[in-house]
Amino acid sequence: MNGLGGLNKSESGVVIGCVQLQLPTVVTKADLAAQTEKIVAMVGKARRNLSTMDLVVFPEYSLHGLSMDTNPEIMCRVDGPEVAAFRQACVDNGIWGCFSIMELNPGGMPYNTGLIINDAGEIVLNYRKLHPWVPVEPWEPGDRGIPVIDGPNGSKLALIICHDGMFPEMARECAYKGAEIMLRTAGYTAPIRQSWRFTNQANSFQNLMITANVCMCGSDGSFDSMGEGMIVDFDGTVIAHGETGRPDEIITAEVRPDLVREARAGWGVENNIYQLGHRGYVAVRGGAQDCPYTFMHDMVAGKYRVPWEDEVKVTDGTSCGFPAPTRVFGERLKDAAE
Repeated sequence: MNGLGGLNKSESGVVIGCVQLQLPTVVTKADLAAQTEKIVAMVGKARRNLSTMDLVVFPEYSLHGLSMDTNPEIMCRVDGPEVAAFRQACVDNGIWGCFSIMELNPGGMPYNTGLIINDAGEIVLNYRKLHPWVPVEPWEPGDRGIPVIDGPNGSKLALIICHDGMFPEMARECAYKGAEIMLRTAGYTAPIRQSWRFTNQANSFQNLMITANVCMCGSDGSFDSMGEGMIVDFDGTVIAHGETGRPDEIITAEVRPDLVREARAGWGVENNIYQLGHRGYVAVRGGAQDCPYTFMHDMVAGKYRVPWEDEVKVTDGTSCGFPAPTRVFGERLKDAAE
């Protein structure tokens, strides 16, 4: 059930709009300013489009396009003019918004940052992409974990970005920290279409969690983004899907976080987010609560290593034109030079 795309909103519902934004080309500061204005205008369109909408979600790369340009002149700050414009747009239209920026990082490569802004213009979530899409993307790995916040109408809300969603651990972390709705913003192009679809559904089902997912759309003359706005219910059912790939279309649905809470409390069969830590509770009281997963132990110990580690051929960005890095994670540029 999606309330006819949110036209009929229930007391406990949250209406989400996923914007399949036209893929831009951004090279100069003037281009950046023009694209900021376009996004602000689309916030207004979202409000006019559906008076019941609580949250409008823009894709990754909606401000900067897919060039992977790290020119400091067009990188953004969270306290910069672009974000200020987004904040004002949320106030002016009385709506929550999810936005994407490439964030200036004086100590290293830029961060790929997602922001959620409430209808009072406050930044309530600031997330840096944990898993850049290597070897294509040059962004600094995120260093803030995955925040979960109080969202519209009493919901619990999280955000991950694009390639993050290919790692089941990301959606699991969101759910484990209480998220009932997980947003996934992306710039993916057509070759990823099938992987995008089944991972969105798996992320929902495996965690009894609603997911709202959207990519950039259309062509910039080099790349063809696919749109593919998908709102998926907690049982893995797709309740809204932008299959036509029409740029600037807003895919909408009402979702029900209260039913997520009901399922998490009441389901026995396939309550996987609970059962992961309570294995075999029919046989043993409370279930086994050990950690039988070697990769988890190894990662915590700092020695994650796959059996074919020495055979992996692509381990930096040189195949995509980026120089091999010399810094280690957590080291700043000036520290590395000393």
